[in-house]
Amino acid sequence: MTWGVENASVVFGARTPLDNVTLRAAPSTVSIVVGGDGAGKSTLLRALVGLVRLNSGVCRRPAKKDIGYVPATAGLYVDLTVDENVAFSAAAYGLRGPELAKRSAALLERIGLSGARGRLVGHLSGGMRRKLAVGMALLHRPTMLVLDEPTTGVDPVSRAELWRLITGAAAGGSAVVVATTYVDEAHRASRVVLLEQGRSIATGAPADIVAAVPGALGVVASGEKPSETSWRWGSTWRVWAPTRDLPAGAEPLQPDFEDAVMIAALADERRLAVDDAAR
Repeated sequence: MTWGVENASVVFGARTPLDNVTLRAAPSTVSIVVGGDGAGKSTLLRALVGLVRLNSGVCRRPAKKDIGYVPATAGLYVDLTVDENVAFSAAAYGLRGPELAKRSAALLERIGLSGARGRLVGHLSGGMRRKLAVGMALLHRPTMLVLDEPTTGVDPVSRAELWRLITGAAAGGSAVVVATTYVDEAHRASRVVLLEQGRSIATGAPADIVAAVPGALGVVASGEKPSETSWRWGSTWRVWAPTRDLPAGAEPLQPDFEDAVMIAALADERRLAVDDAAR
């Protein structure tokens, strides 16, 4: 069974934080939602798990007891110990007694917190908290695991460890959905949705998004900004030519995924400008 939302829109008063977005989450895969602050990532994930009602569109998700969800705030109780947080979460899914003891011991060993069971969560580092939150969401072995920016603000080592947990969940059969602001994490996905102001501006496998880049990309060694569709890349300029006519002095360049994300955003801006001019 493939979960997800199709043509999903959410309206809050005069705002539309989610506008006709489709996201699919298949078992044993990782789907990643990429976007900046305010792009609609959290609204999309909250709609997926049933915390936000759609104004239009369709949502397919497993039963609540089969969902593991970690919000951007991590959802931990800082005045409780690691063990108390685990027990509280497990009780919500009916895990108690010997089975809970067995699973929690294995989990805390796996995430490197077996020696911190009696520590208050408020005294843990940011990376340790994130690993605990993801581990707790995995404790009941969910069919669908949904994580809102699980790696934001953590150190590189903790980030790598978190991704080991996340990809391990997918390898175990879970349909995993991750929201992130980090473009470089998208290569871990089977499918990516790029969000901009609540709209999907590109979707598909990372390689397919790169292959579908319109126009031409070039690099200019130095000097003034070559065009309005250019951006800095170290000491050089990347320049996107929608019509494939690169400016003089630009060397053609094969885009990577980060380039594809930037071009998708620029193409969306151009489309909106054309639409505004036509009104």
